[in-house]
Amino acid sequence: MPRLPLGDWVDSGVNWLVGHLSWLFDAIKAVMEGMYNGIDAVLGAPTPLLMAGILAVLAWWLRGLLAGVLAFAGFALVDSLQLWDQAMSTLALVLVATVIALVISIPLGIWAARSKAVGATVRPVLDLLQTMPSMVLLIPAMLFFGLGTAAGVVATLIFALAPGVRMTELGIRQVDAELVEAAEAFGTTPRNILWRVQLPLALPTIMAGVNQVIMLGLSMVVIAGMVGTGGLGGAVNEAIGQLDIGYGFEAGVGIVVLAIYLDRITGALGTQLSPSGRRAAAKAPARVWSYRPRPVVAVVGIVVLALAAGGIGVFGPNGTTSEASGTDVGKGKEIKIGYIPWDEGIASTFLWKEILQERGFKVTTTQYAAGPLYTGLATGQIDFETDSWLPTTHAEYWKKYGKQLDDIGKWYGPTSLELSVPSYVKDVNSLADLKAHASEFGGKIVGIEPSAGEMSLLKTKVLKEYGLSGSYQVIDGSTPAMLAELKRAYARKQPVLVTLWSPHWAYSSYDLKKLQDPKGAWGKGDGVHTLSRKGFAGDNPQVADWLKNFSMTEKQLTGLEAKIQGAGKGKEQDAVRSWLRANPGLVDKWAPVSGTQVKG
Repeated sequence: MPRLPLGDWVDSGVNWLVGHLSWLFDAIKAVMEGMYNGIDAVLGAPTPLLMAGILAVLAWWLRGLLAGVLAFAGFALVDSLQLWDQAMSTLALVLVATVIALVISIPLGIWAARSKAVGATVRPVLDLLQTMPSMVLLIPAMLFFGLGTAAGVVATLIFALAPGVRMTELGIRQVDAELVEAAEAFGTTPRNILWRVQLPLALPTIMAGVNQVIMLGLSMVVIAGMVGTGGLGGAVNEAIGQLDIGYGFEAGVGIVVLAIYLDRITGALGTQLSPSGRRAAAKAPARVWSYRPRPVVAVVGIVVLALAAGGIGVFGPNGTTSEASGTDVGKGKEIKIGYIPWDEGIASTFLWKEILQERGFKVTTTQYAAGPLYTGLATGQIDFETDSWLPTTHAEYWKKYGKQLDDIGKWYGPTSLELSVPSYVKDVNSLADLKAHASEFGGKIVGIEPSAGEMSLLKTKVLKEYGLSGSYQVIDGSTPAMLAELKRAYARKQPVLVTLWSPHWAYSSYDLKKLQDPKGAWGKGDGVHTLSRKGFAGDNPQVADWLKNFSMTEKQLTGLEAKIQGAGKGKEQDAVRSWLRANPGLVDKWAPVSGTQVKG
């Protein structure tokens, strides 16, 4: 049967939409980012404990004293984990996505409940949205709205839309038909029947749908972190990319606190809004832990919290940074750097962040997968990145986006791609030796990110060149996962076959053998290049000149990588500063300005 080119049709449709409706996407993006920025500013303005108190008072008012105490304890825990800003950003994103989703889903659910034709048409669309893998939604969102908040909000609201429609439709359809007939018999208009009979009685079911919208939104923001939305989703994405179990668990705890809080609040709000819920609450026996204050008492509680917070400052930090230690060339100009969680990429990115900050620039760094990174560069949302392996490893991305990027130059090379084994593995010194030893490695090659050029080259060329396609399975994963498997096997003296490259700190931490490539299947070594968006050099000629003349030796690069590895997650910048202090003169050499003396 001939192949149906469904993917090609979808690509063509998306390209047409991007080409002809970009003005509409830009307008929608501006609205969503404006909503997000406003909510995020409100949530982030007070000090964390004050905002935690306000959220706790809200829980106290809606659910009772115990709920308020637990809410405050949960948010205090988030603050103690130093994840407050990320948590508030995530809460803002979920609130924006939820509001937009409800504005769409509730009217659509009402329409579907009142029209069988609409219900029959909407149902398969909702089935598609609920069963489509959530990560797939990021692709069109990223193409239409670029990286960042807007793409995350769109992907989140699309993923969370279905339960809002379904539960609204279900709630209205479940209203007793005799009540509707009685209202009609008294001459009630269809509009009043909807507002005075159906919606009040359907409210508990609708609120259950609101609850599900919020919960699905929270689950999606983690995946949306892949396109630079930041928040707790970005923290989880960073932890996955670097296999940092502790940091990932902490970010997960933050998401759990938000999920439980929002779940309980929406449930209580549904009870407060529903006539039947209010009657049931009024009949419930009074208990101390379920005591709920009147609204005026809640307001007084917030005022008291605000006065108590006066000693530690009513508002949070104003975002000011310490004075630049070097010559102030940047004068606070913002530069955005993206990076892939590869060791040389992390090292060079945080190195340049420190250098540019010393020169007076305001620098933000964001981790991405390779695809979103190149998309962000091509669309101008990222200024530059320092970890493109050309011409071989990242050839696929260069072919697709090269015309929209500027190659500032190579700063390290040549590199090499290789398969490696521990030195204690005998009789395996070359790729040609692998076929006879497939059972020793369980027929598995532990790989890295499937989007990496090395993985594509391994699967399409190296395995075929050495006749290994039927003997070995390449395990897709991530760089940290590969290194974790290497560490585990090395500690147990077990055979393991991994994808690696040079330079890499693993060769100094473990006694490994690079398997020889007598047939040259891996090709010639790449250079590590710095790529920028179009026009970056024109906007920042001095920075572009610094990057063009930048280079590192293998000793410098592996030393910096090892320093960062030893420092641990979240301390990359501290490790870079320590390394620069141990190597004086490099900042002035790599970023010379008038009044500084170049050494080395």
